[in-house]
Order: sequence, then structure tokens, then C-alpha cells
Amino acid sequence: MPIRVVMSTTHYEEIASPENEVVLRWRFEELMRAGFDAGSALILAGHAEVDLHAARRLVERGCAPDLALRIVL
Repeated sequence: MPIRVVMSTTHYEEIASPENEVVLRWRFEELMRAGFDAGSALILAGHAEVDLHAARRLVERGCAPDLALRIVL
């Protein structure tokens, strides 16, 4: 079951600021290395409230990335 996430314009503007672009890119790359597909990694990277390390730990312990996405969101 695919997860659909809708971003508000304000949320997008916040993550699109130059200061946050570096952090967003780093989070995305870390999630990709952990095993998330590009779409899931982008969704998780854009949610600063999501604990990146918790998401990675779930996958490292055998949780399927799509299930980890649902758990941490």
C-alpha cells in the first residue's frame, strides 16, 4: 500500500531554503544508503521531525523499508 504525503507550500518553502538544502541532501543520502528507495528517502528526509537514526536502525534490524517509513511517519 503506497503512502501518499502532501506537503504544504509553507513546509516546502522551509525545506527549500539554502540553509536546509545541505541537511536535506545529507538526510536523503543517508536514507538511500540505509536501503530506502529514492521516493521514501525523499519523503523522510523532508520531515525534520522524523528521527533519521531510528529509521535507519529499523532497516538495519531487518524491517522492510516501506514498513519502516510507515512506522516513523
